[in-house]
Amino acid sequence: MSNGWPESAAAWIDGIGERGDFGREFVLDAPMMERISGRSFELALDVGCGEGRFCRMLREKGIRTVGIDPTEALIAQARHRDPEGDYRIGRAEDLQLPDGAFDLVVTYLSLIDIPDLPAAIAEMVRVLKPGGTLLIANLNSFSTAGLPQGWQRGADGETRFHIDNYLEERAIWFTWRGVGIRNWHRPLSTYMGLLLKSGLLLKYFAEPAPSVANSPEAEEYRRVPYFHIMEWQKPAA
Repeated sequence: MSNGWPESAAAWIDGIGERGDFGREFVLDAPMMERISGRSFELALDVGCGEGRFCRMLREKGIRTVGIDPTEALIAQARHRDPEGDYRIGRAEDLQLPDGAFDLVVTYLSLIDIPDLPAAIAEMVRVLKPGGTLLIANLNSFSTAGLPQGWQRGADGETRFHIDNYLEERAIWFTWRGVGIRNWHRPLSTYMGLLLKSGLLLKYFAEPAPSVANSPEAEEYRRVPYFHIMEWQKPAA
């Protein structure tokens, strides 16, 4: 069964563009880069790199970057936009990469796409150097618990964000600008439990606010902040 990405790749490429959507451009990009800039990272792995947008941002900072994604059309687009980059077809659950090769591993809104999360986290930890950083941008679990309908108008005429079955891990189908893909809802405790069990140390957690105001997207986001950022460190040997 398809996860929707091969069929949605063209719409995704067209919709995301170079600047990204509202959440990437005005919520996540700046705080993600703040966690990276000035820290002398040398070699990064972007797991679920898509069309390579964040890889290009890392390379602009002088960080050698490998991008991994299972969708061939997205990797082809990444290679087209960045011919000098290193983009490979691959799955997070089975990284064909050596142990301890990267001092930075990034997953930018890709954990929700991964069916076998325990295997993926184990693989990311395996390829991370001792002392290295795993940097995660993810959807808040209460927001995925509200998909696909989320915002609903009540009997009083007010629009509110509704969640249900928060503790039930499940696949959800999400549609956006012609993209129709399978995501996974998991409670936050699932992510935290797996990361802590792997031996990683939590160094940073934030739910970033939009960098702009007075827009419908910013107003909605402040009511329901969809994203969080986590930084985890692999203990030094």
